[in-house]
Amino acid sequence: MDADSTNVGLAAALGVETPQLTLLDSFGGTIFGGGAVTCPVDDPTVLAGAELSLGEIPQELLGRSPEGIYLLVAGKIGHLGPGAGCDGPISKIARDLRIIGNGTEPVTLLDFKAGFEDSARGVITSLDWACVVVDPTVAAVQMAADLKRTVAEMRAGAMPATQHLESEVLADLARRLYREAKIRGVSCVLNKIPDNETESLLRSRLSAKGLEVLGVVHASSAVGQAWLKGTYLEVPEVGEEIQGIAGRLENALAESARKVTMMA
Repeated sequence: MDADSTNVGLAAALGVETPQLTLLDSFGGTIFGGGAVTCPVDDPTVLAGAELSLGEIPQELLGRSPEGIYLLVAGKIGHLGPGAGCDGPISKIARDLRIIGNGTEPVTLLDFKAGFEDSARGVITSLDWACVVVDPTVAAVQMAADLKRTVAEMRAGAMPATQHLESEVLADLARRLYREAKIRGVSCVLNKIPDNETESLLRSRLSAKGLEVLGVVHASSAVGQAWLKGTYLEVPEVGEEIQGIAGRLENALAESARKVTMMA
């Protein structure tokens, strides 16, 4: 799911046609424009109808890549005009959507916008795992550390801010969502890495903060050109790096699930 409310280009990079409709359109639009989808900070209520069967999703909401990856777009705020409100409703869709497969449960990968805003809205309560893309900047390293700390606090029982909610029913719901949070951990992927020295420095700083690095995507002019031109992102060496990262993430999830089962 493309859950980045501002960035564009993911569909082209995956080699799919952009879906005709976003999920935000399908659910009736934002509350700020008279629609049905509210911000999870102001209204933590779970979005009605957010559990969808893969085989029953309308085709106008779906794109499909050559590899068989389905693409859903949560929503974009760029075309809504000035004063359209915040992108909280898009965060709620990302938090609550669950795709049910035909016989097997598909893996749903959510691409959020850069930064901490979606996490601060509680979107991560519904995720199994968070993976931070770390560019070679001090800000990216700190972002990863902040997310790890937040997840650790949630798993230790920290509750969300609810003083702004006038209804105690909504406050109780917000706290319950945090108590029942699924997220089990945070890992990192190094991105746009130009050389071994940069990689070593980032690994050292992340390790000092208790963060695991799943893999590295090295700087590639071919990737930059694809993003500039809006074309299918087909770079073999980067594809191999991503496949390795995906495998290690799958192993991390499986190991985490095994530990949870043993504890139960």
